[in-house]
Amino acid sequence: MTKTYHFIGIKGSGMSALALMLHQMGHKVQGSDVEKYYFTQRGLEQAGIQILPFDEKNITADVELIAGNAFRPDNNVEIAYADAQGYTYKRYHEFLGEFMKGFTSLGVAGAHGKTSTTGLLAHVMRNITDTSFLIGDGTGRGSANAQYFVFESDEYERHFAPYHPEYSIITNIDFDHPDYFTSLEDVFNAFNDYAKQVKNALFVFGEDEQLRRITANAPIYYYGLEDNNDFVAYDLKPSTSGSQFKVRHGEEELGEFQIPTFGKHNVMNATAVIANLYIAGFDLQLVAEHLKTFGGVKRRFTEKIVNDTVIIDDFAHHPTEIIATIDAARQKYPSKELVAIFQPHTFTRTIALLDEFADALNGADAVYLAQIYGS
Repeated sequence: MTKTYHFIGIKGSGMSALALMLHQMGHKVQGSDVEKYYFTQRGLEQAGIQILPFDEKNITADVELIAGNAFRPDNNVEIAYADAQGYTYKRYHEFLGEFMKGFTSLGVAGAHGKTSTTGLLAHVMRNITDTSFLIGDGTGRGSANAQYFVFESDEYERHFAPYHPEYSIITNIDFDHPDYFTSLEDVFNAFNDYAKQVKNALFVFGEDEQLRRITANAPIYYYGLEDNNDFVAYDLKPSTSGSQFKVRHGEEELGEFQIPTFGKHNVMNATAVIANLYIAGFDLQLVAEHLKTFGGVKRRFTEKIVNDTVIIDDFAHHPTEIIATIDAARQKYPSKELVAIFQPHTFTRTIALLDEFADALNGADAVYLAQIYGS
């Protein structure tokens, strides 16, 4: 008998992506949420996944419950009813930790760049072999025959604690989420605990001083631009159509690669993917072929042209990400004036990083500030 999964809060970006992935893998999926329309429900509705209002009648003994992190017994009737009846439920990250045990799993963690890097890794792998994946922009894809599972590994509230992937990339470590983490050292300790859970190989950006401190039980491979890394990107040729570069591993030349994205940070993301797939035994000619066709992920350097103005939408909500986005825009549009319209995200982050935000936004020709989005 096919198991039925019931998602409490199915319209959340991670939850909707997971629901779609399980549906595509042949599982029965349903969920509940508020009536308000969210863009995530479009994909669910197109897939024929039932979205119900919150009601204790949805909770029965024969369904496996997956609950969104925002929902508790004091604010949700389904959670309260499940607790009263003694029914167990898993949070998104708890379920994912169990789910990935059936696959060769590849995680992508990091303070910045993990969504773009997960998207790039998933794009390349799904074009080479049967791969299921979950990306932090709310995108998910499932295959009943997949041997591989690519996922974004989120450090917030240590959600990546249940994950034990075969391989993982860590793009960087930086102080963020000041509503949860108390210091950079607190952030480092969370990532270091995660690193110890990686089974086969760990790939970290070698020019990040925090990542140089990381310890793991699996071999650690450093990637970057400097010669002291295990995988070195060199001969970078940025242009208005993308970035071209070569990669070597020790004395071995791995080839020349091209990506249709901009900025050194995207070259580093691609180098991490190349390193991971090389160590995992993939054909780098195929990797190079599919790197060229990556279309990006949602809300990461998403472009729209209105008359002669190029509007770039990017979820850059940390000073490091703002600098990277401005650098990428300068590479693609070197002759255009660059105007930044920035909406700070959360009061705690804005206060904690106020000076850094000011320095980062100085890279634009003009800056407009919107009201703080207090999530």
